[in-house]
Amino acid sequence: MRVALFIPCYVDQFYPNVAIATLELLEKHGCTVTYPLKQTCCGQPMANSGYEHEAEGCSQLFTENFAGFDYVVCPSGSCTLHIKHHLHTEKNAPEEAHIRKTVYELCEFMVDVLKVTDIKASFPHKVGMHQSCHGQRGLHLSQMSELNAEPFSKPGSLLSMVKDVELIQLDRIDECCGFGGTFCVAEEAVSGKMGKDRVADHLRHEAEYITGADMSCLMHMEGILKRQNSKTKIIHIAEILNGINN
Repeated sequence: MRVALFIPCYVDQFYPNVAIATLELLEKHGCTVTYPLKQTCCGQPMANSGYEHEAEGCSQLFTENFAGFDYVVCPSGSCTLHIKHHLHTEKNAPEEAHIRKTVYELCEFMVDVLKVTDIKASFPHKVGMHQSCHGQRGLHLSQMSELNAEPFSKPGSLLSMVKDVELIQLDRIDECCGFGGTFCVAEEAVSGKMGKDRVADHLRHEAEYITGADMSCLMHMEGILKRQNSKTKIIHIAEILNGINN
């Protein structure tokens, strides 16, 4: 199984440990992983700001970098969703269609494609899991609490395989953290207040770590935690599943 590793630009610049953990995790589960060296931003910030036409160059480059692989895997729900729904140029239509069908967020890839049933990892800490909006409502990584439907969580099912981890029960299990990409720039006061509310829920339940499948949400909450001088830390789910020592 030939897998291309798609690493969001902010992960590459600020959280390279998440990229390394994702690579190692995929290799542990039998994937042959390639990292296309010429990859850049997928174009999501421009598209989300109403300038999708300006992101065509990003889409074209993305297609050139990731065409020809069995799967494309990314440790970010929002970037994955952007490629799945918005990868489009005037060229390379067959290649783009293939990529849109075979791009996966890391957790959904492990659950839906690799069918992982065993995780060789231990994380003896109290952990709160943040369900990011793009992952939950766009990629359907977990059930939405407002629906009268059977609950499920693909990230949660993977974390339940980790030895010694204690998942806390939040009061509001799928509330937005307020990051929202460019939303936190255009509406910083609202974004900040939403982030504080989201962090407070985790702190009320004595979380030592806050984890999730989107490093952008975790980055937003990390800033709030640091400003509050909190001892609670953030950690991407790939790092826990990969068996990081803490």
